[in-house]
Amino acid sequence: MKPSRVALTGVTVIVAGYALLAAWLGGHAYAYAHQRDRATATASGTVVEDGIGDDEDIRVRWTDRSGHTHVQRFGVYDTGRYAEGRRFPVAYDPHAADPSGFPADPEETAAEDDLLVPLALAGPVALAMTGVWAWRGVRFRLTGRRPGRPMTAVVRAGERRQGWRSSETTWLALTDADGRTVWQRVMDHPALDEHDHEPVEVTVHGWADARRPVVVELPDGTRLVPLGRLRRGAPPHDPLDGPRAAARGGLRDAFVVPDGTVVRPARAWWRQVLLTAGAGAVVGLVMGLLMAGGSPTGTVGFVLGMGTLLPSVWLLSAPQP
Repeated sequence: MKPSRVALTGVTVIVAGYALLAAWLGGHAYAYAHQRDRATATASGTVVEDGIGDDEDIRVRWTDRSGHTHVQRFGVYDTGRYAEGRRFPVAYDPHAADPSGFPADPEETAAEDDLLVPLALAGPVALAMTGVWAWRGVRFRLTGRRPGRPMTAVVRAGERRQGWRSSETTWLALTDADGRTVWQRVMDHPALDEHDHEPVEVTVHGWADARRPVVVELPDGTRLVPLGRLRRGAPPHDPLDGPRAAARGGLRDAFVVPDGTVVRPARAWWRQVLLTAGAGAVVGLVMGLLMAGGSPTGTVGFVLGMGTLLPSVWLLSAPQP
């Protein structure tokens, strides 16, 4: 797939995913604050249970002006202050038919923080991942403008040992006129399929100290997006077992297809994005059940967050079809 499509998809996933997360948690935070502002009446509640869950929440029994008794769970920061049997002031909306209680102490903002803190954490993460795509684009443009030098390239492919990233990776072994060979990892491009078996003469832009990334231009004018710095030796963590076609081959390449057989097209690459997003959603669901106590608001937040993070990281790892 072309790097531009990968980059566009990556940025779209990040922006759309964070927008959904912000809308979900931000909407609930707004609703909570609005209801809290209308809670002008105060009742004296009694803590009937403390130390609930990992956050040591408390359960409080309180009665509103209408004489209705409520038993409600609250998240508090000062857990030592509200032990079982202690008084816990509760604020509520006196005009609501079935009011919900809020901590009357303005310092006890655990419930609201549970909605706002994830947004504060997700924002920088989304900005950082978007910044990586922006930096790759800027570096590619600036490096491509530098003078070029002729070199010989051999396309090689291998697999990473880390399972959290795209398993396949593409490298170029670049050899200059003096016989020195350096290695540059690049994003996948369909133009590489035509140069998979034999060395090809290329133009390398940005060659300076044999350390910074370089932009490799193929004979047809295609420029490849570099990933990471230029290496003087073969990468130790990415075994390069053979030609790119061999590393990417499958059953379709292992058999002779009889004449007249209709060969179905290969699976579209965007389906892998959906599968990775689905896997992230499942991880988020489990995290929500374990860490949010099964709360619908928190669980959906985890699903949206992980459903965005995993495909975003996978796309940043420069996947190959």
